Amino acid sequence: MRPLPGPQDLPSASRPISLSTVPPVPAFIRARGEIRAEFSCLKGSTHLARHFEGGGFRLRVPRRDASRGASGVEGVLINTGGGLVGGDTGAIDVALGEDARVTLTTQSAEKIYGSEGPQTRLDVELHLGARAVLEWLPQETILFKDANFARSLHIDMPGSASLTLLESVILGRKASGEAAVSGRLRDNWHIYRDKRLVFAESLALGPHLETQLARKAVTGGAISIATFLHVSEGAESRLDEVRAALAAAECECAASAWNGMLVARFLASEPHHLRRAAQTLLAQFRGQDAPRIWT
Repeated sequence: MRPLPGPQDLPSASRPISLSTVPPVPAFIRARGEIRAEFSCLKGSTHLARHFEGGGFRLRVPRRDASRGASGVEGVLINTGGGLVGGDTGAIDVALGEDARVTLTTQSAEKIYGSEGPQTRLDVELHLGARAVLEWLPQETILFKDANFARSLHIDMPGSASLTLLESVILGRKASGEAAVSGRLRDNWHIYRDKRLVFAESLALGPHLETQLARKAVTGGAISIATFLHVSEGAESRLDEVRAALAAAECECAASAWNGMLVARFLASEPHHLRRAAQTLLAQFRGQDAPRIWT
């Protein structure tokens, strides 16, 4: 039997390519996605009043389910590129008018692919009017090996508005046998209520993720992390309800409340355990299941 050919025996076009020999991708062909949207409430019913889409980002608002009598709408954010790579940028700017009720989610988990150096950026700005209700519930963000991802979240809201937010990050693809042993994550949140900063958080991980995540003061080896945040006039009164919803969770989680805010944190070595815990919390907290597209 003849031996199988090795790389040296293959035609040059078929040989494995070394990334070190690949020239950097020019900046002008990197993806730049953008969504700007305004929602308004007319006669007790919320509508998408104006919106702009750029690059590969899309916003779709399926028809309201009239059988449920809901006055709000559910919008789905879509990245037609299937993910973001080094040098890609995205910007999402959403405004809710007075009394508008909106749930925003994503079509699927957002994939952040590896980078040879350039940073991948996503900037989100959310603006709420008086008595507006916003649920920001994207599906997970997954960082592939050697990802370099920076995200910012800026929210402005009055005291009469209500915000419910859930953000989840998976550091690596355990189900595919890949661990994110290297990569960078920068996450900065700023929430203003009545023009006063009430919540600020800055997370910086990497580049040696495997070593960092192993520390008990970081995640103790967990690769999936999430934050649930609720800001409203009655947020603190719902703390016992949230703790009861988390009692049977298969991952580490805890909740606390102060100054009109309620925060729950999640850590999991198995991402699907965190997802189940988050879905259970959302179902009990909202009085209905997580957004339909999650299933």
